[in-house]
Amino acid sequence: MGKLYVALGILVLCAAGSLGGNICTTRGVNSCKQCLAVSPLCAWCSAEVLAQSSPRCDLHANLLQNGCGHDHIEFPTSTVTILEDRPLSNKGSGSSTTTQMSPQKIQLNLRPDDSQIFRVQVRQVEDYPVDIYYLMDLSNSMKDDLRNIQNLGTKLASEMRKLTSNLRIGFGAFVDKPISPYMYISPPQAITNPCYEIGETCLPMFGYKHVLSLTDEVTRFNEEVQKQSVSRNRDAPEGGFDAIIQATVCDEKIGWRNDASHLLVFTTDAKTHIALDGRLAGIVQPNDAQCHIDKDNFYSASTTLDYPSLGLMTEKLSQKNINLIFAVTDTVVGLYQNYSELIPGTTVGTLSRDSSNVLQLIVDSYGKIRSKVELEVRDLPEELSLAFNATCLNDEVIPGLKSCVGLKIGDTVSFSIEAKVRGCPQERQKSFTIKPVGFKDSLTVVVNFDCDCSCESQAEANSSSCSQGNGTLECGVCRCNPGRLGSHCECSEEEYNPSQQDNCSPQPGQPLCSQRGECICGQCVCHSSDFGKVTGKYCECDDFSCVRFKGQMCSGHGQCSCGDCLCDSDWTGDYCNCTTRTDTCMSSNGLVCSGHGSCICGKCDCTQPGSYGNTCEKCPTCPDACTIKKECVECKKFERGVLLEQQSCSRMCRDEIETVQELSDRGKDAVNCTYKDEDDCVVRFQYYEDSSGKSILYVIEEPDCPKGPDILVVLLSVMGAILLIGLTALLIWKLLITIHDRREFARFEEEKARAKWDMGHNPLYKEATSTFTNITYRGNM
Repeated sequence: MGKLYVALGILVLCAAGSLGGNICTTRGVNSCKQCLAVSPLCAWCSAEVLAQSSPRCDLHANLLQNGCGHDHIEFPTSTVTILEDRPLSNKGSGSSTTTQMSPQKIQLNLRPDDSQIFRVQVRQVEDYPVDIYYLMDLSNSMKDDLRNIQNLGTKLASEMRKLTSNLRIGFGAFVDKPISPYMYISPPQAITNPCYEIGETCLPMFGYKHVLSLTDEVTRFNEEVQKQSVSRNRDAPEGGFDAIIQATVCDEKIGWRNDASHLLVFTTDAKTHIALDGRLAGIVQPNDAQCHIDKDNFYSASTTLDYPSLGLMTEKLSQKNINLIFAVTDTVVGLYQNYSELIPGTTVGTLSRDSSNVLQLIVDSYGKIRSKVELEVRDLPEELSLAFNATCLNDEVIPGLKSCVGLKIGDTVSFSIEAKVRGCPQERQKSFTIKPVGFKDSLTVVVNFDCDCSCESQAEANSSSCSQGNGTLECGVCRCNPGRLGSHCECSEEEYNPSQQDNCSPQPGQPLCSQRGECICGQCVCHSSDFGKVTGKYCECDDFSCVRFKGQMCSGHGQCSCGDCLCDSDWTGDYCNCTTRTDTCMSSNGLVCSGHGSCICGKCDCTQPGSYGNTCEKCPTCPDACTIKKECVECKKFERGVLLEQQSCSRMCRDEIETVQELSDRGKDAVNCTYKDEDDCVVRFQYYEDSSGKSILYVIEEPDCPKGPDILVVLLSVMGAILLIGLTALLIWKLLITIHDRREFARFEEEKARAKWDMGHNPLYKEATSTFTNITYRGNM
């Protein structure tokens, strides 16, 4: 990207040059060193004879075009040279040398206002040795906690051996400074037994004592802890910071190894004294950050040195590559969370009232430490500015970020770093260091500032070319002796010719030397100014007339050059008041402005309705975790959805996808989610964030999709329905007919029973028998 910007700059300047001028020719420089300081694109021609009206300070291509030979062109280029580059290691234990950062040493050659980009790689190697020093508050309120950690060594070794085969553990304790008003001095018995007033017996008060050096014999840890007893101090805050600084700087006593991760576990249930609190006891001497453990392993300077400051602790913890773990109770966890934001490489865990969860807290904190890589810079020269770009997971480049989170052991991350120099320091070579927080590995960067021209070494004093010895011929031009002026030192300041004044104004009628200098021998001699330097052929430029922001020139993030602010590499804007860095906008979930806004000038502009906070992390009306992670499941598991179409899946979704057959119970840190996809299938997944802060999405392998209709079943169902409806209709019809007939028959019977018959003679009635007489029959007479 930097090379692209340089190429674009060359094209722009070349175009400007074709139109008659560019930044190199318009600044009125008169020496090679001044030319190189104008722009990284400018070159100087040191040839004594040059074509008439051709500028000596110009673009490289223009100088060649004007006839200046290659041998006479001063055009140093910025370069990066790798001096030491050992390959990254894969495993920590068992190897003689473990390398977790590459390269180890480089050299930068930078000309004024130029920049170079270099890359570094960092890897969290597997099975890396671990040193854990357990620093415990032994005030009376921690009595229950002391009993619960008596077997911590064995349990911790068992758990940590899942992560490393090379573990060492040590122990130290603290209370507070044994001096009034921090300790009990009345009655006299309270000096030797601070628990005298509460009817108990405890140890005399002490500041800090080193109990057990780092050892792989974990049973010794248990034995030493079992021997310990609590003490009692008078005020609520403890003297824990005294103990931290001593455990940090007394590396020979503690036994910190060079090739190991250093964990300092600090446990307490109270606040702690900080720098300047010692004045309450008349202690005014600042903490010197030196080791003061005596032969009895007690802190001998507890009553003579003040408590250390946070800045001093940060410096020493960084030098010794120690990661601090604050294991504190919920009443003070907010305070130590604020401390951790000021001390890089520090984690905070909530300790239960009796320290019963300290084992899991240490394991979880170690996981968080190993899941993050953050770069820090030491001894950066004030003339240099650095801009970082991080490539963490999925090969995605995150601008302005110098840390990566959510990593697994064995992951490799890389950082692109642009180093830009402002001006020229008097010391031409300086160095600084870049290292990951908590790592012993580091990158040493040696910077050579190429501010001088090689032709200066061939300068000819009292040259005949400079008006018979009135100057020194240097890089093709005459550097005149005092009192002489002119391109060949041909003019004396005492000489005066009115016609020469025409050369001191850009156009006729305009003020001579911009009214900020004197015209002597046709040449402007600019006045000095208390505000800065006045330069230019006509004294038209200065380094103090740029706009100010909040009282600072160019906001303090750039240089003023001829009325324009030349911003540092990570700043932009007319006032250089807008940073291009985005690390200040990075939220805890690894997204810029929590995905609810955009980072503008280093601050989040929350565009999601209802979102607010420094990183837009608060949003009561925003979609819940299931709604947000649904899109990540769609794009990363099923390769579809809005994020895939927008090509923002890898940027928005840092989650790790795991396919499972069923969702298990992972406690309160897991959220079970269900949604219907575009095919009306039910997708079930679980959103889980582990102790290291890494987000994992457990997705059921196959969604529950509705099955299509069975035609045979449908056909048989329809036929059965028709038959059933027909039979039902017939039964209903038969039932209705039967009911009707029965009603008619009952009516008939009823009418029949009520009928009365008349017994009179029916004239129409004829009997069935008829009698006839035979007239011919005579019978027996």
